[in-house]
Amino acid sequence: MDIVDIVGIAGAALIIVAYLLLQLRRIDADNAWYSTANAAGAALILFTLWYSFNLAAVIINTFWLTISLYGVGIALSRRYNNQDASD
Repeated sequence: MDIVDIVGIAGAALIIVAYLLLQLRRIDADNAWYSTANAAGAALILFTLWYSFNLAAVIINTFWLTISLYGVGIALSRRYNNQDASD
């Protein structure tokens, strides 16, 4: 196992753990951590695809990363707006 494999496994683990915590109701889908973990996982998997290309995997992980980054933005925006409302 080389470093690229380890990076890919770490990315997959992030996505799996985030989804598991969501299903166990330990986190909410609106939580910034959930989207951040998904974005980081997809980015790590995309990194590995530079070394072992697979078009289908690139497509799904590019969308996964993009949608997750959108989710991070929404979560942070909500957090920022809630702080302004409490001031």
